[in-house]
Amino acid sequence: MAQDTPQGEIRVIPVHGVPEVHEAADLTVLIGSALAASDIALQDGDILVVTSKIVSKAEGRRVAAADREDAITAETVRVVATRPYPGGITRIVENRQGIVQAAAGVDASNTPDGTVLLLPTDPDASARALAESLRATSGARIGVVITDTLGRAWREGQIDLAIGAAGVRVFDDLQGSRDTFGRELLVTKTVLADELASAGDLVKGKTSGVPVAVVRGFVRGVVDDLDTPARAISRTGERDMFRLGTDEAIDLGRSEERALSALRSLALRGWGTPDFIDVVVVPVGRHASLAPEDWISAAFDRRPPRWARRLPGIAPFDRARRRVAAARDLIAEEQGSEALVVADTPVVEARLAVAVDAESGLLRVTTALRFRTADGHAPGPLARLLHPVAVRALLVRATRG
Repeated sequence: MAQDTPQGEIRVIPVHGVPEVHEAADLTVLIGSALAASDIALQDGDILVVTSKIVSKAEGRRVAAADREDAITAETVRVVATRPYPGGITRIVENRQGIVQAAAGVDASNTPDGTVLLLPTDPDASARALAESLRATSGARIGVVITDTLGRAWREGQIDLAIGAAGVRVFDDLQGSRDTFGRELLVTKTVLADELASAGDLVKGKTSGVPVAVVRGFVRGVVDDLDTPARAISRTGERDMFRLGTDEAIDLGRSEERALSALRSLALRGWGTPDFIDVVVVPVGRHASLAPEDWISAAFDRRPPRWARRLPGIAPFDRARRRVAAARDLIAEEQGSEALVVADTPVVEARLAVAVDAESGLLRVTTALRFRTADGHAPGPLARLLHPVAVRALLVRATRG
């Protein structure tokens, strides 16, 4: 909703006197008593900004954790990025609440040694219950924002942001309104709940023992409906354009490229679906050749082991090897770091391609067969099981010269 009039003065008031919160504590009573002791009477349009720690404590989310890392793992849905630092590893993850943050929101501060605090199971539900109760006891039309400390991509440091909300306008969607020059705004969408969370933290702080603040004067931020979830702020799933850290995205891209490269192998070019295909990937070794033709020559200059010669995926290449002067003469095509061997017979079309990835230090052998005649049969289960064993045996022999 576009703002038609300038916003007037806004006050942010710390609420002193909230005691240490224990499990099953009534936050409405504790906050109400602290408000009265601070001589603060809630008014229509007030917004309470509440640190998630006291909500977690009241809801019994303090757990014993000899190893904080185990607690983080248990709360993690998806790992975004990890970075080592002296003494440990920083993990940026998506947690059970759908929030992307460091350590899944698991916090060892402001809690006894040997314990950690987990985030509220459902911060929006917690905000709704607190807002409903405070509205009933105060008679005022108020809103509640529950906050936690988060970092932000491309920015140093941390700020408090909204993880739960009730009775507040979470977004101010200005789409369709016009700026001061008359231009239509197309994508401007202010996250009011986050701005309220950060404003509250200016007076709450991290070490002052003030877990609650009242934002007063921002009346348009309060609505009748209590179902105004902060979870809507989190951009996850297909809407998340930065699902991985930079290093993780690069690693994933490389691994996917290696997987896709098998499908682009010369052994499959121009074919439909083969009757048999097998891909074997092995490390080439520190001092081994990176030329695929050298591997073909070393593997086929001698006959394969006796038990392997009759395998449908080995036999055509063994017969072809015996028809030429050297295994190197089998090579039908080379492209980049891959070489192709073709061994066609009246019964079967056979392709074997060897590719070496110098960057990863991996060698890939792709074998594909297509039978020409009706009586040709794809390899049975035992032959399929033995084929990669035979290929590895040839490669091991090649490394030994």
